[in-house]
Amino acid sequence: MSEPKSGAKRETKAESKSKEAAKPRSKTSGWKIAVRIMIPIMLILALFGGMTFGYVVLGKQELSEVFKWDTWRHVFDLIFAP
Repeated sequence: MSEPKSGAKRETKAESKSKEAAKPRSKTSGWKIAVRIMIPIMLILALFGGMTFGYVVLGKQELSEVFKWDTWRHVFDLIFAP
């Protein structure tokens, strides 16, 4: 192959990798990952907090019953019963 007429030298693979490594990393990538993890966690916590508040405060039931699986199965059956 012939060299370009402008006198520019071809880059080797090692040189192109070193240029890529020299680029500064984006600072926002860490925040994007944190946000993508935190939003679902916060939504799940809000769901459980809302269910607990509704059952204990509005329903005037005991807090210990909130953590029983049978309680939520019963609530589900009441809501979606035919």
